Amino acid sequence: MNKPFITDKTFKNEDYTQIALVKGEYENCIFEGCNFEGSYLDNQNFMECEFIDCNLSNTNITNTTFNEITFSHCKMMGLKFEQCNDFLMAFSFLDCNLDFSSFYGLRLKKQQFVNCKMNKVDFSESKLPEANFDNCNLDGAIFQQTNLEKANFETAFNFSINPEINNIKKAVFTKDKLIGLLRKYDIVVK
Repeated sequence: MNKPFITDKTFKNEDYTQIALVKGEYENCIFEGCNFEGSYLDNQNFMECEFIDCNLSNTNITNTTFNEITFSHCKMMGLKFEQCNDFLMAFSFLDCNLDFSSFYGLRLKKQQFVNCKMNKVDFSESKLPEANFDNCNLDGAIFQQTNLEKANFETAFNFSINPEINNIKKAVFTKDKLIGLLRKYDIVVK
């Protein structure tokens, strides 16, 4: 069965918690103020779309393609991005709540996270070279065997990264945030 091809359409204030979004290929579409919480977005294709002020928390995104997607001001708690189709995966996050989400094992070069709340997000075994964590709260975020080469943590806060088990070569940190690299040693820095 062929999926419908939907292009240049705006979906505003729709509630997809009871009736799911039609399975299709969405290109250059805007989803604004939509509620997908706990629903199924699995096996969908989104290309060059924007999600603005949407709730995608605990949504099933298995085998979903996100190619050149912008998420702005979205609530996205508990998403398992590693279950998405990783072919051509590209997205950016601006002012989003990604608490308890997972990017386990993904390769996301130059990934953009700006002003995001990312408590207890799992980045284990991810490859995030040149990623930007601009003004992000990374309290309890998990970094294990993560490639953070040339990543920018200048304005990130509440992170704890063990340099012994993560690649942080040429990553950028400010002096006052270096405690995030020393936390495992349980030392007092004044």
